[in-house]
Amino acid sequence: MIDLRVAPVKRGQPFDISVNGMPVRAYPGETVAGVLLAAGMNVFRKTRETGRERGQFCGMGVCYDCLVDVDGQRSQRACMTACKPGMTIEVPALSKDRAE
Repeated sequence: MIDLRVAPVKRGQPFDISVNGMPVRAYPGETVAGVLLAAGMNVFRKTRETGRERGQFCGMGVCYDCLVDVDGQRSQRACMTACKPGMTIEVPALSKDRAE
């Protein structure tokens, strides 16, 4: 994946999280949504009724369009969840075995 972060920003010591079984680089202070967007993933889930794609919209926890599974807890807001080393994220839109 292409890393889309701005290079000159001081970010601290990087660490990896797991996104649908793949290692993804994260930095202290980043949200799950920020890490996913920087890794080029902008679709987090699909609606049940129409299958329309959803990703980060409001970025402040109001719209619930960025729901992902975090460490086994379903439907967490990616824009409000800080990344931690070793975190496991499941992005429903990337999962073949899960219908949202």
